[in-house]
Amino acid sequence: MGIVTTYRRAFNAKKLDPYPIEILKRVDRPTTVVKEDEVPRLDERESGFNRAARGDFGTYLSKERHRFVAKHPLSGALVNMQFTLSEIVDGVTAANKALLPDDPGAMARHIKETAYFLRADLVGICELPPYAVYSHDMETGEPVELDHPYVISIIVDQDYKTASATVGNDWISNSMSFVAYSTSGFIACILADYIRRLGYCARAHHARNYQVVVPPILLWAGIGEMSRIGDIVVSPFLGPRFKASVVTTDLPLAVDKPIDFGLQDFCTKCMQCARYCPSGAISFGEKVMLNGYEKWPNDVEKCTAQRVGNKEGAGCGVCVAVCPWNKPYTPFHRFVGWTMRNIPVARRFAAWGDEFMGYVKPKLEHKWWFDLEDVDGVLTVPEHAGCRGNNKPE
Repeated sequence: MGIVTTYRRAFNAKKLDPYPIEILKRVDRPTTVVKEDEVPRLDERESGFNRAARGDFGTYLSKERHRFVAKHPLSGALVNMQFTLSEIVDGVTAANKALLPDDPGAMARHIKETAYFLRADLVGICELPPYAVYSHDMETGEPVELDHPYVISIIVDQDYKTASATVGNDWISNSMSFVAYSTSGFIACILADYIRRLGYCARAHHARNYQVVVPPILLWAGIGEMSRIGDIVVSPFLGPRFKASVVTTDLPLAVDKPIDFGLQDFCTKCMQCARYCPSGAISFGEKVMLNGYEKWPNDVEKCTAQRVGNKEGAGCGVCVAVCPWNKPYTPFHRFVGWTMRNIPVARRFAAWGDEFMGYVKPKLEHKWWFDLEDVDGVLTVPEHAGCRGNNKPE
C-alpha cells in the first residue's frame, strides 16, 4: 500500500514536463490523415541512405555514404558512440516483476520522470502502431518481429545556440544530428534496461538500431505534427530541431493523445523550407496521398544526394535552420508561438517576420566549432570553411 500511495501522490503532482504541454490542443487522431489499412510496413533497407550505399543513386554517393558522417571528427566521434550503444539495445528481462502500482497513469508518469532525470527534453507515450514496425532489419535483412504494445518517445534538442550559428549545410550539421541521436540513444538504452529490471520486456531503438519508423510514433505520442519538410515531425516548442529514440515495452502505460497546434495550415502558407532547400527536394505543391499518408511529398533522391554528397559541409539541415518554429524558448517566442497556434491569419506573416528579424542568416558570433574534413585519414581545412568564411570560432 505504501508504494502505491507514493506513486499516486507523484501522479497527482501538477507539473511534469519542462515545456507547457498542458496548453496544447489534444485530438483523437493526428492532424495528418493516416489510412492505417493502406500503410505498408517499410523495409529499412530501402531508406535513402541505404539506397545510396548500395549504388542506387550512383557511384559517387555510394562512396560518400560510407564517410559523410565521419568526415568531420566530431560527428565521427558521435556516430562511433551509436555503434557502442548498439550492443545494449536489448537484454534479459528479470524473472520476477517488481512491486509496482497497478495504475498505468502512475507508471506513465514515473517513466516520464525517469526519462527527464536521464536528461530527455520531451517525452511522449503511445500504443505502437503495427504499421510503424519495419518489415526487415537493415543490417541482417531478417524479418522484424516486434509485438510490444507500448512505445515511449524520447526527444533531445540539437542545441539552439549551434543552430543559430549555422547555415544548415556546413561542417557542424551532422554533429548536430548525432549529438541528439547519441544522447537520446543513451537515454533509451538505460530506460529499456531499467524497465527490464522491473520485470517487463523492453527494447531501445535509436539511430542505426531502429526496428520502428519513428515519425508516426511521434504523431501518436503528441510530440508534434507532420510538416512540409517531408517525414520530419515539428514540435511546437523545439520546431524540427531534435532527434528521437524510442523504447518499446509491454509495461502497461497510459498513453498521450496527438496534438494540433495549427501546423498543417502553417506549412501551407509558410514554404520557408522549400525556398531555402539547396537540393530542391521539398515541394511547393499540395499534399498527396502516399503510402496511406496525406503529406507533402519529398524527393528522397535529391535530399539524400544533398546530405550525403555535400561538398561544402558534412550533411545538411538547412530546413531545420530556416524553419520559423526553430526558436529559443524565450518569453518573446512563447508569445509568437501562442499567436501562431491561435491566430491563423498571423501564420501568413511568419516567414516574412523571420526574414525581417534576421533569423535566417547565421549569427557567426555564436560559432564555436572548427571546420575540418577527414580526407583519407588526414584532417584538412576544407575550402568552404567557417560558415563560408574563416575557420575560427568567435
